[in-house]
Amino acid sequence: MEDQSKLRNKYHQKDGAEQQLALFSKKKGEMSDAERVFSLQCKLYQKAKQEKRYRFYVLYDKLFQKHMLREAWASVKANQGTPGIDGVSISDVEHQGVTDYLSALGEELRTKRYRTQAVKRVMIPKANGGERPLGIPTVKDRIVQSACKLLLEPIFEADFEESSYGFRPERSSADALGAIKGYLKEGKSEVLDADLSKYFDTIPHDKLLIGLKERISDRRILDLIHQWLKAPIYEDGEFKGGKKKNSRNATGWSDLSLTGQYLPELIRSDREPSNEYV
Repeated sequence: MEDQSKLRNKYHQKDGAEQQLALFSKKKGEMSDAERVFSLQCKLYQKAKQEKRYRFYVLYDKLFQKHMLREAWASVKANQGTPGIDGVSISDVEHQGVTDYLSALGEELRTKRYRTQAVKRVMIPKANGGERPLGIPTVKDRIVQSACKLLLEPIFEADFEESSYGFRPERSSADALGAIKGYLKEGKSEVLDADLSKYFDTIPHDKLLIGLKERISDRRILDLIHQWLKAPIYEDGEFKGGKKKNSRNATGWSDLSLTGQYLPELIRSDREPSNEYV
């Protein structure tokens, strides 16, 4: 049986139609955790694709379901990473007992007692010299963020331009280069190469949240995202105020589910219809 990483993003691929039909014919009790999550993602994607103005209003209750948290944990564990501000590592959670840990976390979410913790900021070297900040949430926050990402990703995938390759599952710079080669073969030889300077540091949170609200009306999900955006920073032995700059975090949450959602809006606002974009 395929794991979540292989299943992901097939909800919008034509060659995955037979797999989807076979999956939907199963009862929930016959599905693996990955299949149950994938089945939900397919439904979310299809709803978003069919109704461009639809706003999803019941998502939070799915966030703390056991199979959802187990899949989120599997993603966090696969990424490994260092402990956050609380010092709790992946190994610590395994030693404590993953089932008990996720059960307690699910109850925190269900009863709305969950609160994000400060993000530990460290500086890491850049390939061209200098340094860039890296925010490291706690393992607990990474699990909840990953679960939220599983819900939001298919919704916003439905809104991406076909020409978009950045910060999307199962797409890469190699795919973008392939598209560029195709355009060159068609005789389109003028190329404008542009880069967004300090993209992750300069995204306006107010506009980002407005964009999210165009698709998400579940106040509980929006409150969670607001918590993560405004989480205090712990750096050089002291706490600093809520995030004024959106440091890339260790989970990929900022990369895909938030900043990736903002990117297509930015592109569409400055797009010339006669040009091809990659």
